[in-house]
Amino acid sequence: HKMLMAMAKDVRVILIKLADRLHNMQTLGAMPEEKRKRIAQQTLDIYAPIANRLGMREMTADLEDLCFKTLYPTRYKAIYDRMLSDTRGRKPIETVICTRLKLRFTEAKIHDAKIVGRRKRVYSIYQKAKHRGVSIKGQKDLHGIRIIVQTRDECYRALGVVHQEYTPSMNLVKDYIAVPKTNGYQSLHTVVMGPHGLPVEVQIRTVEMDRVAETGVASHWIYKSDNKNRKQPQQIVKKWLEGFLDTQGAVGDAGHFMEHLRAEMFPDKLFVFTPKGEIKRLPIGATAVDFAYSVHTGVGNKCIGCKIDGEVSALNTVLESGSRIEVITSRTGHPLPSWLNFVVTSKARTEIRHFLSQQKGKDAIRIGRRLLTKALRDSGYQKSQINSEHKVQLLEQFSLDDWNALLADIGFGKRLPLMVAQQLISMTELNVEPLTTSPTSSLSIQGAENLLINYANCCYPVPGDNIIGVFVADRGMVVHRDSCPNTRRYRKHIDRWLHLDWGKKHKGTFKSKLSVVVNNSPGVLGDLAQLIAEYESNIVNIDMPNEEQNLANLEFEIEVRNHLHLQSIMRAIENGKDVMELSRVGSKPK
Repeated sequence: HKMLMAMAKDVRVILIKLADRLHNMQTLGAMPEEKRKRIAQQTLDIYAPIANRLGMREMTADLEDLCFKTLYPTRYKAIYDRMLSDTRGRKPIETVICTRLKLRFTEAKIHDAKIVGRRKRVYSIYQKAKHRGVSIKGQKDLHGIRIIVQTRDECYRALGVVHQEYTPSMNLVKDYIAVPKTNGYQSLHTVVMGPHGLPVEVQIRTVEMDRVAETGVASHWIYKSDNKNRKQPQQIVKKWLEGFLDTQGAVGDAGHFMEHLRAEMFPDKLFVFTPKGEIKRLPIGATAVDFAYSVHTGVGNKCIGCKIDGEVSALNTVLESGSRIEVITSRTGHPLPSWLNFVVTSKARTEIRHFLSQQKGKDAIRIGRRLLTKALRDSGYQKSQINSEHKVQLLEQFSLDDWNALLADIGFGKRLPLMVAQQLISMTELNVEPLTTSPTSSLSIQGAENLLINYANCCYPVPGDNIIGVFVADRGMVVHRDSCPNTRRYRKHIDRWLHLDWGKKHKGTFKSKLSVVVNNSPGVLGDLAQLIAEYESNIVNIDMPNEEQNLANLEFEIEVRNHLHLQSIMRAIENGKDVMELSRVGSKPK
């Protein structure tokens, strides 16, 4: 983290650090094996990706090969030997291609073109074989050439000549000149079928593009004579670092920081457009929420929907290159915990977590205040407000500096409200009988605390059910149905639970689970699914725990609005011709 902050001020810091790390990797031989592997793994996880992100291809390749040789010496030797054995057959192939293309370039009046064979790296071949799921012997594209021309226009003309001379694989043609990579890399990539039917990778770029591709941000200092674009790589890196560090300001956990750093190191491959035509680069798998946060944090926090190419789409829709995205926002919109299940960018993940943690803290204080007030009332405390002096004394007992911190602890389930109430009462010297039976009054659940209140998955409570709340450390209050057998052990301790009722502000859906025994006949599952859909309920999950020759036990996890909605669905299912038995999880069969 300190190194990246220093880089944001002067990117030359990382050049020195990378040079030092490369020297360390070249002189690892004298160290113990355990230390060698630890340093190599750290280099492969952090320093090589940073070098790649800065566009320093040669530095990246050197670091990766040295790390790979240290971590997996047997695999390294196998690939290296394979490359050596292929040398005889490789040189003639590249020589033939280079000779033919030079003639064609002369005919096409592409002058001063430089065509050279390109050396493949051991780690790159290993990664490609691993990604494709083939053995090293199955790797055929070990041949590559690089074409360096003078102008951008000649790059595209050279590509046309190459495709006229050799058959291309059209799904492997990539244009990084029109849309550069985030590290400033620009080049045309194509794969053609060369002599003897062997695939050959071809890269086409200008002299300046080649400089940036080889040394990345370092080209700013290496090629001082280039006044036109020499600052571009440095500016790209500075902008990325400042943006990255700005979004990580709210991350206090080192593990989360490393998770986001690794995510940022992968090159972007997805390009989408804003309504004004601005290009946004996102990783493969990015969704509309990732796009919204890439525009602005405020847009992401307030988004409620999106339009993709003019069509209304869900926020979890995976984006495709070339799409035009329009984000729909609302003043009442806010991030949801479920967004963390599908966002892929570090900025979106960080901002969502930051909002939820803040919101949970506010909810914890709010519900903690209500729980303490109820516990005091049930214990016989008659005053409308707690004396400030008593608050200070109570905070000293708990070694806390802030009253809201105590309320948050109660809301998060770290402190039991009844115990806090009794300690507070003992300071007032009031003669109050200790509570020995369950209080009859109940606490109303408000919709604003949905981020903090958890609903038990053993009995699936929904609005309209009789419910109780159980205090669980770090989870806050877990809501169970009053008839749930899992609450028996808590009922023996009156300070661990309380009566609840449903407030009037509840909106949205709640999960419920139904167990259905049906005749095992064709189409019965589809009929039940269609019936549930007709009642405007969504099926979250379907299980089949038991199946016999004539009967099948199906378990549907569905979303309902309330108890009445659930009862309507159950009546419809019960009237089905193939339904033999129906029960709600936690209830007796019907």
